[in-house]
Amino acid sequence: MLKVGLTGGIGSGKSTASKYFKKLGAFIFDADTEAKNLISTNDLVQHELITEFGTDIIDISGQINKKKLSRIAFQDVDHQRQLNSVVHPYVFDLLDKSFDKEFKKGDHEIFIVDGAMIYESGYDVHMDYIIVVTAQLKNRMERALERKTLTREEILKRMEFQWPEEDKVNVADFVIHNDDTEKELNQNIKSIIKKLI
Repeated sequence: MLKVGLTGGIGSGKSTASKYFKKLGAFIFDADTEAKNLISTNDLVQHELITEFGTDIIDISGQINKKKLSRIAFQDVDHQRQLNSVVHPYVFDLLDKSFDKEFKKGDHEIFIVDGAMIYESGYDVHMDYIIVVTAQLKNRMERALERKTLTREEILKRMEFQWPEEDKVNVADFVIHNDDTEKELNQNIKSIIKKLI
């Protein structure tokens, strides 16, 4: 079973690409969702985050407020690094366990790690291949704004913390340019799967 990283900047269409890979038979490990789940449910992660960032990130019920955490964590590169240094090791542990479990089952030929920070976290070295989904900045911004979860300023700030698109594209094994229709995206994914298996 191949371990393949699927990454791309905010608004690139990585999540849509991930859905197509799943439809075509790949197993998807959604690293970003797993990270959010850990922040919500794992006592050790919560304790470490409170130790790192203080009680300002807690809401009145004593739980970590993800919006408050995001505001603090995305202030600058150092705060972002602190957040990642707490959460990433737990995500990597879950990832390895998930891969071992799926490998034993033998139901899939491709195990996709869907994650925004694959290169930034250094996890790319553990992959057989990396696929980068990229798109023009105006398309990325439109898609990110459509979600109505972040302002334009917040989106630009998050883009600053990710590797530039050009750098990711230059070191990727496969690149999906996602500026056309979803049909075109699906065709590109089919073509990559044929090359992988």
